[in-house]
Amino acid sequence: MAKTYKKVVLGKNSKIDEDVILGYPPRGKNDGDLATSIGDNAVIRSQTIIYSGNIIGNNFQTGPGVKIREENKIGDGVSVGTLSVVEHHVVIEDNVRIHTQAFIPEYTILKKGCWIGPNVCITNALYPNSPTTKDNLVGVTIEEGAVVGANATILPGITIGKNALVGAGSVVTKNVAADTVVAGNPARFIKNKSDLHYDDGKKPYS
Repeated sequence: MAKTYKKVVLGKNSKIDEDVILGYPPRGKNDGDLATSIGDNAVIRSQTIIYSGNIIGNNFQTGPGVKIREENKIGDGVSVGTLSVVEHHVVIEDNVRIHTQAFIPEYTILKKGCWIGPNVCITNALYPNSPTTKDNLVGVTIEEGAVVGANATILPGITIGKNALVGAGSVVTKNVAADTVVAGNPARFIKNKSDLHYDDGKKPYS
């Protein structure tokens, strides 16, 4: 059965699988210190853990084994894929899609309708494992409608512009302009997004 801690409010018509934990108190907090709200029509699959203090909109769904840390703001229509991890103090706007095994660290902002591919790793530590790492975390911003391809890595403080496309396996070390395509390690400008087409000439993003 699912385990629900204190001060968890779950919306109507929600489906919660077995072995789900809702409202788990983070370190330094007691059960019930932070309220948790999940909107209508949620589908939360087995072995998902959602910590306390999350405010989550309607039509939220997870794959199995998702971990969502405390005090995030998550909009309507958000999907988080199997085994993905969302750390604390993250903002995820409406209709964001996070695919399997993605890592979304503290202070990330994912704006409306952006798409995060499988195994994407977003980072926020300029100098990992230094004595002051936790005091100097810098979040990444993925703007509205941007697409980040599978296995891409985004370095701390980067902004991926509106409707931009980051190619699979890229390492993004600089800001990406809106409506552009970047790829490679380090990621470089390839073309404008409007120039993309299939072999038959059809536009994928028309």
